[in-house]
Amino acid sequence: MGTTLRSSHMRRPHETMRIILTTFVGVVFGFFLGASIPTLTLTKMNLPTSLFPSIDLTYIEEKYSGLSSQALLNVLSSLKPHKSFSPHKPNSTEIWMPTNPRGAERLPPGILASESDFYLRRLWGLPSEDLTIKPKYLMTFTVGYELRENIDKAVKKLSDNFIILLFHYDGRTSEWNEFEWSKRAIHISALKQTKWWYAKRFLHPDIVAPYDYIFIWDEDLGLENFDAEEYIRLVRKHGLEISQPGLAQNSGFTWLMTRKQDGMEVHKNTEERPGWCTNPNLPPCAAFVEIMAPVFSREAWRCVWQMIQNDLVHGWGLDLALRKCVEPAHEKIGVVDAQWIVHKTLPTLGNQGQAENGRAPWEGVRERCRREWTMFQDRMAIAEKAYFAAMAMEIDSAKPTGQEKN
Repeated sequence: MGTTLRSSHMRRPHETMRIILTTFVGVVFGFFLGASIPTLTLTKMNLPTSLFPSIDLTYIEEKYSGLSSQALLNVLSSLKPHKSFSPHKPNSTEIWMPTNPRGAERLPPGILASESDFYLRRLWGLPSEDLTIKPKYLMTFTVGYELRENIDKAVKKLSDNFIILLFHYDGRTSEWNEFEWSKRAIHISALKQTKWWYAKRFLHPDIVAPYDYIFIWDEDLGLENFDAEEYIRLVRKHGLEISQPGLAQNSGFTWLMTRKQDGMEVHKNTEERPGWCTNPNLPPCAAFVEIMAPVFSREAWRCVWQMIQNDLVHGWGLDLALRKCVEPAHEKIGVVDAQWIVHKTLPTLGNQGQAENGRAPWEGVRERCRREWTMFQDRMAIAEKAYFAAMAMEIDSAKPTGQEKN
């Protein structure tokens, strides 16, 4: 009995000591674990929009003047990898693939068809037997019925390797059936819309992915001296990702860069008017084509499509920014002189404008073109400034405490 009591009394000090030692070790371990985790800063967070009003971002606006907090947060968020989050917990009888495109997580990856095309298919037979030939290039024209004869001549210059897509801005589509090739073409109609409006909505990169090159051309081009297959050959030979045919001397006003140079297959630079080019490798002396007849490789178009602004329909200013989609731009953008065209400068779509205050319809259209040019330039400048400011903040936040620049 006495022995049992002594043993019980002896265990209590040992248990107390063990508890104290365990607690001390836990505190020390927690301290060092916390010290090893980097300080959490704003630039390390992807903040939901609902939290923005409650965050004081004054220091951002002071350090990076001219940029809104919203713009910086947008860029910072885009710099972080986006992880698909869902509370869904699949079991062994369900499918859940977070790496699938958003909204398709419940599908097995093998059934996903993320790309499409403009190939016409039959309503009968086997799908594998629908196509006797798969065109490798896409030619688009934005057209009105008045210039149908010109488009007919242009289409007849193309080989069977081209699929034809017509965007109709005047609503007249069935009349084109007078041409046999029109019955095999794709027709999309929306009143008084430009080719860049159409391109943004109907030429998504995943839709045109099967085509090696995408031609986005005006309707008033003369192709009498143009061979499309030879053009493609030269584009490949000279490594051009963005290109256009050279413009004949009688094409009206054009930049010198896009004028045909005699005796050349391709040119990638030129000498413009004095003072127009501060850098010989930048537009308008290089890395530049116009928006009337551009040709894009599949890879270049994936970038260019993203840059087209949804509400800026005329595309003015886009030609000067195309260089941002290829590198080095002065090597991968050029003009094919050996295959040249004539730009007839017919103001067809301009006449689709509205007469106001005694002004002709085309005057309002031209005014908006100029306004959109300025708007596009401003948006690009703001976006680039926000990006580089955000990158600077990332670098600052990564530096050890005490090394930040004031």
